[in-house]
Parts: sequence; structure tokens; C-alpha cells
Amino acid sequence: MLKSNESEALQRENTTLKSRVKELEILVKHYEEQLLLAKKKRFGQSSEKSEYDQILLDIFNEPEATVKEPIEELTGTVVKEHVRRKRPFVEKFPENTPVNEIVVELPEEDRVCPDCGCAMHAIGREKAREEYVLIPAKIEIRRYVTRTYGCRNCEKTGSNDSLPLKKSTAPPAVIAGSNASPEAIAHIATQKYVMGVPLYRQEQEWARQGVLLSRQTMANCLIRCSADWLLPIWLELKRRMLEWDVLHADETTIQVLKEPGKTPQSKSCMWEYRTGGEPDEPIILFEYRPDKKAINPANFLSGWSGYLHTDGNESYHKLSDSVISVGCWAHARRRWDEAVKVKNPERREGSDEIKGKEYCDVLFKIEREIEGLPPDERFTERLKKSKPVMDEYFAWLPGVTARPKSRIGIAVGYSLSQQKYLRNVLHDGRLALSNNLAERTIKSFVICRKNFLFANTPNGAVASAVIFSLTETAKAEGLNPYDYLLYVFRTAPTLDMKNQEHVWSLLPSSFRKAITVQP
Repeated sequence: MLKSNESEALQRENTTLKSRVKELEILVKHYEEQLLLAKKKRFGQSSEKSEYDQILLDIFNEPEATVKEPIEELTGTVVKEHVRRKRPFVEKFPENTPVNEIVVELPEEDRVCPDCGCAMHAIGREKAREEYVLIPAKIEIRRYVTRTYGCRNCEKTGSNDSLPLKKSTAPPAVIAGSNASPEAIAHIATQKYVMGVPLYRQEQEWARQGVLLSRQTMANCLIRCSADWLLPIWLELKRRMLEWDVLHADETTIQVLKEPGKTPQSKSCMWEYRTGGEPDEPIILFEYRPDKKAINPANFLSGWSGYLHTDGNESYHKLSDSVISVGCWAHARRRWDEAVKVKNPERREGSDEIKGKEYCDVLFKIEREIEGLPPDERFTERLKKSKPVMDEYFAWLPGVTARPKSRIGIAVGYSLSQQKYLRNVLHDGRLALSNNLAERTIKSFVICRKNFLFANTPNGAVASAVIFSLTETAKAEGLNPYDYLLYVFRTAPTLDMKNQEHVWSLLPSSFRKAITVQP
């Protein structure tokens, strides 16, 4: 009897150990995938393109074979195969670039005819070469001097007890009591928010030119100009943005050292919104908030209704019913791309990882086909071509067996959980298949953040959000951010910023139209 009990105990222990070994094997597999993916992200190419990106491989014909209306193939003219040669890069300069012509004369002692010994004269000229010259920034002092005017006739006749005097008035300063010029502040802002040069490096560059200008002074200038001149423009852009019914949104973290009630190590959030659906005047806005709670986009979009392109962040899915969240197929594809990267290369061909990625590739291929069509035609083509592929994809997903925490399990889980939002792209021809428009825009902020690392105070973070908004909107309008900021800093102090028409004149779109009509 004792032996029987011992045998049963050994069997239970054996079963427990086998179960534990199985759990550890799954855990080791999970860590192997994480390690491999981390190595590829650190040392591999950042592009998601690979040799598996051919859209219609022989191993993947299911959507075309199973849908009721087969997907049409791309048609075009067949040309003879040839090797495309890369065109050499040619420098290009603006048409109004000043030209400093240097005429190279022959030394006077050499202007002697070798035959008769008489003096020779110039009879022709030809261009030897051209070279571009870059003149580094230079410092100068601009001193405004006012003049007082009197009447000489009154001075002679002495007919008046007090002689009439008139005095000229200097233009208002961009910051009262400061000797910073519009050019200097526009340069500092552009260097930091467009070129990613933090203020401490700019401080060093100013010092190399003999100017002692502290980073704190520069920061104060940016904060003051942002509050006085740029914030009213930001508010007007927000008002106009919320009149448009197709938007993109994204968010990223930012560290603020002196955020009340938070430790310096904690993370705050920079939210980004931009117009989508081919607007006439693109608008890009950043908003600083101390957290990533859903109340932040809810407050920003209060009273707004329309389509909002987002990633899988649940904060966007908790908005009012008037906001239709449109999912991002690029994010869905990225999960499959990661699953392919951690898959054993010998087992990739024909795998579920490849198949899932190819479903996404077919949808993006269709988007490239219909890219230039008007919105109503794109809507019709999506229903005809993209909808059957989506139906096939979401019907296939539940049959994929995978551990939930594996890369393929994450890819399957993401698409199934986002199915409602991913399908919403079929509602309107103006919508995009991905949220890449916002992703590319917020990348500019992320690159700059890697250089300046953090904001010191919430006021600095708010100023950064406002300045980023205007520089990015200016770039989207095809403007030089420095030229636009310089225009604002020169003009705004002469205007009433509470007058809506005056604010309209300072919008990036207004500046673009103004410089376009100039002779």
C-alpha cells in the first residue's frame, strides 16, 4: 500500500515538473523573442521593408482566390528591362541669390604681345567656375535713435510762448525692456525647435562669438514671445482646426523637472493634432498636458465631431460618440513585421507571420493604386477592393494558434482588438489607411527632445508646444520657419492681438499668400 502511495506521489510530482518545464520553455521562448527583437531594433535597419514585402507572392493568393469580387491587378505598359542609373545630385540655389562676380585679370606685366611687344587689351570673357559661399551668422547692434523736430519760423518770430515740437517714435520692441531683436529670437527658436539645438549649445555658440547670453535669458525670451504673440495665433489655429471633420492625433512623453505635485523623474505628455483629408490649409498643433489621461483629448476636442485617426491608445476610444476613431493599419502591420523578424528564417516561408503581413501589404498596395483619385472614387474603390481583403483577414485571424504573449500572438490580438477601428477607414474616401501623417510630424518633436532632454518648468513646456505648433504648420505650408517667425515677431508688436482680423493676418497661411503675391 505504501508503494502504491509513493508511486502516485511520484506521478503527481512528475506531472507538476513537466508542467513547470513547459511553462519555463514558454518563458524562455518569450525572452528569446524579446532579445532578438531588441537586437534588431538596436543594430538592425529601422525600416520595416524586407525581402518578404512582395505583395502577391505565390504563397499568398487567398484574398484574390476567395473573395466574391477578385482584386484587380495593376495594369501598365510593359517596357524593356534596363538598369536605372542614379542621377547625380545637383546643387540648387534660390533665383534671388546674390552673385558676387570676381573678374580674374591677367597681371599687367603679362599683358604684352609676344609677337610685337605692344600692350594687350581685354577682348572677351568666359565663366571659369561658380562656387557657393556660406557666411556664418554675425552679431551687430541695432540702435534706434529718435529725432525731435521744431519749427524754424516760430523760433525766429517767437510768436508762440511754447514752441511746437514733434518727436519721432521708435518701433515697439518685441519684448518690452529687453534688447533682444525679432531676428535673434526667431533664430533661437528655429535652432531649438527646427534644428534640435538645445539652448546650452546655443549659449556656447554665442560665447564663441564674444556674446555672453545665458540659456535662461533665451528661455525667458521664448516663453514671453510665445505667451504674448504666438499663443493667440495657436488659439485661432485651434478654432479653425475644429471646423474640419478629419483629424489625426498622436502623443509622446516629455519630462518636466518642476511640475507641481510630481517628481522630476516622472513623465508628462505632449499631444499632437493635425488636419487630415487633404485640407486647403494644413494645421498642426501640439498641446502640453501633465499626463496621458483620456480627459486631455476629450477637452481639446470638446464639441467636435468627425473622424479621428489614431493608434491603439485607449484614450482616444473613450471620447464622445460624435468622434469616430479610425485605426492605423501601419501599426497592425508593424506587429506582423516584428513577428516575422523573430521567426526562424528557415520556417518563415509560408508561415502565418508572413501571411498576416501580406494581408496588410495588399491593403497598402490598393491604397497606392487609388492614391490620386478624388475622395468619392476612393470610397467606391475601397468598398470594391479593400473591404473583401479586410473581411478575409479578420475571418482568418481567429484560426491562428499562438501564445498571447508571443510576437505573433500580439499581432493577432492587436488586430482583433482594433477591428472596429481598423474597419472605419471604409466610411469616407478622405480617410487614410494609417496614422503615419501624425507619426511623421511628432517625430520632429521626438528628435528635438533627444537633444534638449527635458523642460525645466510647465511654462517652458507650454511655450515649446506653441512654438512647435507654428514651426510645424509653417513647414506644412511650405514656408521657411525662420522667415515666418521673424514676420510674426516684427509685425505682432504693432498690432492689437485681441483683434481677430489682426491675428488672422499672422497665420502661416496668410504669410504664405502674402509672399506669393509679392512681385
